[in-house]
Amino acid sequence: MLDAYLARDPAARSRLDVVLNSTGLKAVGWHHLCHRLWGWGLQTPARMLANIGRWFTGIEIHPEAKVGRRLFIDHGMGVVIGSTTVIGDDVSIYQGVTLGGITQVDKGKRHPTIGDRAIIGAGAKVLGPIEIGADARVGSNAVVVKEVPAGVTVVGVPAHPAGSPAAKKGFVAYGGACCDDEDPARLAAELRELKAEVAKLRAKAGKDKDKKAGG
Repeated sequence: MLDAYLARDPAARSRLDVVLNSTGLKAVGWHHLCHRLWGWGLQTPARMLANIGRWFTGIEIHPEAKVGRRLFIDHGMGVVIGSTTVIGDDVSIYQGVTLGGITQVDKGKRHPTIGDRAIIGAGAKVLGPIEIGADARVGSNAVVVKEVPAGVTVVGVPAHPAGSPAAKKGFVAYGGACCDDEDPARLAAELRELKAEVAKLRAKAGKDKDKKAGG
């Protein structure tokens, strides 16, 4: 677990640093205790302890949620993980993420299932009993209400695929763009060129129209 934080958090200096200063590690460890109490049928004490953990870390994980191995929560403030959420192994989650339920009173599965090695970027909202496939990435501030296939990066509101499969690349913090064709600076430059080309075509069309009118 500590090695996972050292591998994915460039600010982590040592295992001792992670133990002392990582709120994500503390929240996950606290959740394991609450989840065990929940499994023993001590649901009210589990909820009470979970609320204490939220108060100390700013991270809310319902005791019923199933969390896999080596869950990495970076920064973590404002993270909310609902009761029927299932999280696989080696998942990375950033601040402000909500793994939330659909707005109904149904007691069944209401929250998402996150596949192994998925990355959920800062501020993203993943809502409903949908599945985020293994090695998928959810970009920062995306709102996901439909299933995401394995290895796919999604961005935007509502979330939509962007670029080629994420599985072809290694770990990318915040679930950001994984491909060269998604570089914001290059896309902005191309957009400026397109606008300039359109302006030239419009100007040429205006001149041709004037010539015809004069002739």
